[in-house]
Amino acid sequence: MCKSCDSTSSANTTDRRRFLRIAGLGAGALLLSGALPGRFVTAAEKTAAPPKPQNAINPDQALQRLIAGNERYVSGNSDTHDFKDEREALVSGQNPFVAVLSCSDSRIAPEYAFDTARGDLFAIRVAGNFVTGEGLASLEYAVAVLGAPLILVLGHESCGAIDAGIKALKDSTVFPGHIPKLTEALKPSIEKVLKQPGDLMENATAQNVKDSVQSLKGATPLITDALDKGKLKIVGGVYRLATGKVELIA
Repeated sequence: MCKSCDSTSSANTTDRRRFLRIAGLGAGALLLSGALPGRFVTAAEKTAAPPKPQNAINPDQALQRLIAGNERYVSGNSDTHDFKDEREALVSGQNPFVAVLSCSDSRIAPEYAFDTARGDLFAIRVAGNFVTGEGLASLEYAVAVLGAPLILVLGHESCGAIDAGIKALKDSTVFPGHIPKLTEALKPSIEKVLKQPGDLMENATAQNVKDSVQSLKGATPLITDALDKGKLKIVGGVYRLATGKVELIA
């Protein structure tokens, strides 16, 4: 091999090694910061002050704050929020004090119902407010990474998904498209209350909330770990359409 070629080969090898060393250091820094996948940077590992210090509260405080917000909403005395300052404060991140699994119904707006501001409420919405794989993953993220101390499963009166589930079960109604995925998911809760006294729709709505709460309480390992350590509380409620009041039932 000529000296020129040998010199070029050595230089290329040195350059490649230098590049790999720099790239490795860069990737490691990004991984630690949470910018690259590999492992979550949990709420406990974050050392910087949270974007909203007032949201760094325990589960009982979070629940009381949620109830107080709903009371303001029901009475028509909701707070005035400065959305401009909130947007700027949340550019660096988020630390919501509650994660809500609610129905997609346009009449149910959790942020309004609990008089919360930006960065306060982490929302997962699906018609029928039941636990899906994607929804569970989102709640795990809210708890393990964002540090949310409270999960609320929120059902509501006159739920169209629950009504469809009842019709599919009792009348063998077949719905078009992918709607049967909703009715099938809600079927177990409806079956539990078919023979109970009272209004079937209301009973099924409540049972669906209770079943979703129980499902989440058994979700390993992230949610069960937070529950065991006292860092998380999971509750369920039903939203009343006429008044806006949320009644806790689980």
